Amino acid sequence: MSKRLFDLVLSSLGLLLLGPALLLIALLIKLDSSGPVFFRQERVGRFGKPFRIHKFRTMRHDSGGAQGLQITVGADARITRVGGVLRGSKLDELPQLMDVWVGTMSLVGPRPEVPRYVAHYPAALRDKVLSVRPGITDIASIEYRDESAVLALAADPEQAYIHEVLPHKLALAASYVDQASVWMDVKLICRTIKAIVRG
Repeated sequence: MSKRLFDLVLSSLGLLLLGPALLLIALLIKLDSSGPVFFRQERVGRFGKPFRIHKFRTMRHDSGGAQGLQITVGADARITRVGGVLRGSKLDELPQLMDVWVGTMSLVGPRPEVPRYVAHYPAALRDKVLSVRPGITDIASIEYRDESAVLALAADPEQAYIHEVLPHKLALAASYVDQASVWMDVKLICRTIKAIVRG
């Protein structure tokens, strides 16, 4: 089975089976705070082509986050009550099944970054990492599950992200590209589910 067919089949099943849960989450978001249900943000996709990623909104709509840091650090005051639960359980990522279905993302692949941080990719790794569709999960997503808490300990969280976290993420992404296969995707999906269940 090709990777694209694998993505299409599983994203279709996921959207169908999780439909009621997605609607319930959307309702809870609307009841908890004003603003849209979805958070859309420009990310850099395959071959450097920009696309709009979809997540459930977890921050106040008037938080002004787009003008500040584009990473979340510690107990961010912008996060809503429902948003905290969604982030902790990774349920805020579920709308990306739509991105997988239309083909801008894959179930598994390097997490897509905002242009601001892609600008820091070393030339030697940039083309390799962007040669595949970005994914909902990958090895780095599992290893850096508590990334915001780690960055909260840094004197300058953004610089720590750019110079310490990002290089390691890119190395893991490059390793994935070198070994990518449907079987590896299955294993990473299982590892992701296991990590979420363990909390």
